[in-house]
Amino acid sequence: MSSLSLYDTLTRTTSPFVPLKEGEVGIYLCGATVQAPPHIGHVRSGVNFDILRRWLTKSGYDVTFIRNVTDIDDKILHKAVHEQMPWWAVAMKYERAFSDAYAALNVLPPTYEPRATGHVTQMIELMTLLIERGAAYAPGNGDVYLEVRKLESYLTLSRQKIDDLQPAADADEIYKKDPRDFALWKAAKPGDPSWPTPWGAGRPGWHLECSAMAHAYLGEAFDIHGGGLDLIFPHHENEIAQSEAAGYAFSKRWMHNAWVTASGEKMSKSLGNSLQVAELLKTVRGIELRWYLGSAHYRSMLEFSHEALAESATAFRRIEGFLTRATEILGSAPTPVISQGFTDAMNDDLAVPTALAGISEALRLGNSAIASGDKAVISSSANEIRGALEVLGCDPFDPAYANHSGEDLIKALDGVIQLALAQRTAARERKDFAASDQIRDGLAALGITIEDTAQGPRWSISQISEK
Repeated sequence: MSSLSLYDTLTRTTSPFVPLKEGEVGIYLCGATVQAPPHIGHVRSGVNFDILRRWLTKSGYDVTFIRNVTDIDDKILHKAVHEQMPWWAVAMKYERAFSDAYAALNVLPPTYEPRATGHVTQMIELMTLLIERGAAYAPGNGDVYLEVRKLESYLTLSRQKIDDLQPAADADEIYKKDPRDFALWKAAKPGDPSWPTPWGAGRPGWHLECSAMAHAYLGEAFDIHGGGLDLIFPHHENEIAQSEAAGYAFSKRWMHNAWVTASGEKMSKSLGNSLQVAELLKTVRGIELRWYLGSAHYRSMLEFSHEALAESATAFRRIEGFLTRATEILGSAPTPVISQGFTDAMNDDLAVPTALAGISEALRLGNSAIASGDKAVISSSANEIRGALEVLGCDPFDPAYANHSGEDLIKALDGVIQLALAQRTAARERKDFAASDQIRDGLAALGITIEDTAQGPRWSISQISEK
């Protein structure tokens, strides 16, 4: 029996996973800065770490999963001016958009989902400790900075040299001891939201919130800290700096998912609205979009194209179609079973592509068994496939998809097509084959494929309309 091994960005090696406390796992995942609608680059992290969480749970661990919400930030304040809304209304608007996107893709809700603005007290306590330990300083203008040159471990995650860093263009640089020192707290500006502190009114720096919230919910040390590659520097480096300067062991292992790219470039808002989750869900179901985002290894770049998404959705429908046929033949839904091959793949740093190859082989065997009438193989293949899909968050029998996958539309479409099929069957029974073929060809022109089986005609969507 293989044991779970995971990659650690800090050591650049894959090693056996051993939790700090037997049977329990604490995970902190950097969540959204809620200043715009989510695109698929944003939610890939949610999908990848949801797969990790599901596999840890399936492996018998009690998982505490924290995913924060950054609801105060320069970008949010800028968007508030642009949209002529209060900053807090902008934050809530886009936080709900992210929640909807996660739900549509069946990303499990975190154990706790703390907001930055709800943890200012913890941030003040952390800054007080850092100043007392001589690691941070308040120059008197309302800012608080971390003095990075005092930290021997600074930049060990990104493996940079401090003197090679380009100092940030900062209007308040005159208050810093070193231009590379970073702000824990930013002094209030006219019209901006602020909170009182012993050093003056202001608001949190981006990095401070995650150290404070991780400590509040997971303690001084926890098992895994996750996020996208773009967060390694400066965000995660600065989290490590301020946490270790406070005397916390912080995260034992660092895991980072790669980007979704388009034309070789990191996905961003500049690529337009067509890659927003809400827009893509008009062309594919949530379960199909999740299948696509989760299909690549989490550390591999995923090059997006609408063609690739459509092909992936079609491939998933073949799996879904087999499970539907197996259920009809066997008289009940498959029972999820985790195969040894799937276990070995997932224990190898979540090797989802290898796991998908196993699903493809089980699908091949299952379809052959349907043709030959071998119910035992149909059952074993369907059970194995459903077991894998359950961990990958793509189980079509999961009730979570009922309200987020166009279920009502699919039911309505099924009713209309069934009427057409009934007319086709009636035409064939009276040997009016011209009318029968006309119905079949008309459905095909709409992207609906008809398959005649021993259990009667069956329909499936063969293509995604580009209209």
